[in-house]
Amino acid sequence: MAKRKRLGGPLQDHLAPSDPASGGSASSAPIARIAGETSVNAAFDEVRQELDSARSEGRLVLRLPLDKIETAWLIRDRLDPGTEDDPDFAALLDSLRAHGQRSPIEVADMGDGRYGLISGWRRLTALARLHAETGEARFATVLALLRRPDSAQGAYLAMVEENEIRLGLSYYERARIAAKAVEAGVYPSTKTALQSLFATASRAKRSKIGSFLTLYETMGDFVRFPQALTERVGLSLVKIVEGNAGAQTRLRRHLEAAPAKDPEVEQTLLEAFIASETAPPVPAAPATPAAPKRAAGSTSRATTEISPGVFLDQSGGALRLSGPGVDSAFRARLEAWLRDAAQD
Repeated sequence: MAKRKRLGGPLQDHLAPSDPASGGSASSAPIARIAGETSVNAAFDEVRQELDSARSEGRLVLRLPLDKIETAWLIRDRLDPGTEDDPDFAALLDSLRAHGQRSPIEVADMGDGRYGLISGWRRLTALARLHAETGEARFATVLALLRRPDSAQGAYLAMVEENEIRLGLSYYERARIAAKAVEAGVYPSTKTALQSLFATASRAKRSKIGSFLTLYETMGDFVRFPQALTERVGLSLVKIVEGNAGAQTRLRRHLEAAPAKDPEVEQTLLEAFIASETAPPVPAAPATPAAPKRAAGSTSRATTEISPGVFLDQSGGALRLSGPGVDSAFRARLEAWLRDAAQD
């Protein structure tokens, strides 16, 4: 009987089991392999989409170089992020030095690898100072959440809300950022700015911020430590400048004359101004009495005030002293002088 011919070729090679001794493994079926690759690719796409979504929605923390952050992207609601003399800022430096950054800042993508700072100016400044001080790489970057505000108003609102929650702004700083946002064209009016930026505040609080707007329009950035300006002092100043237009000029000159070097000195200056403006008026000095009137029909004579309250007039060969200053003490001095002159 003739032997059957064994199957050979590609199909036989594909179906034949692998030789264990060769160390090879059985090839998967083409359909199974394609299905597996498709499943892996789909999983990678899902992960990539989730990461992109988390990044765009601000759920993914980024590590960005400090020099890629533009702090001037928004007008800041504080004049200064802080100094070592500020206990709160000093505590922030100590915390970052010991534990690193725990809370991310918020930024917006400006394109070309640049990011605009929304909130976290104090943390960013503290990291920059620590990097300059130590040169350590851990202070050369900042943890940040990427935000996509739908408008400039949304960006300003995010900045204000962050500071309201974390540290709180003084009434003067709140009024300042509202005015600055209007100047930048973000809001059409201060009323709209107040209603948007401080929408969660009570009506009474917004009213006080509105009062401080008058004060900001008067003093502007002449106030060097607005974070320390108390509500009581500020409202007293508002009452003064609203009731007297000249007080606005006097207040600016008062601050210019003696620039404050720390918050305590500035508060003392402002309280001194309040005291001077609210002190009771000084009684006017009595008017200088007029020269005695001459009797009708008397001979004409010249009258001169030779000293305060003492009048001298001459009629013919006679000299006459009169007025409120001619009292017994004056007479005694005059007589003593005449006797001394006669003896000479």
